[in-house]
Amino acid sequence: MIWLRALGARIWPYIAAVGAVLAGLLAIRQGGKAAGRAEARIDQLEADASARRERDEAASTIERLDDAAVRDRARTRMHRNQGQ
Repeated sequence: MIWLRALGARIWPYIAAVGAVLAGLLAIRQGGKAAGRAEARIDQLEADASARRERDEAASTIERLDDAAVRDRARTRMHRNQGQ
């Protein structure tokens, strides 16, 4: 039994080192996932802002047009979308 204790005393540092490496890899992986989520959130916020700008520009353009011009634009868009 003494040899088993001696073997355990010699192996324990290696087991601890492997555990520390695994914990470090897990921490790096989790950090990468968090960074990926943050990047995706930023991309989505930029897309939302771009869509809002386009919406506001379209609304201001339509506001400036008279009824006949709005009807013509709607008719053109409808014909263009039927081909898709």
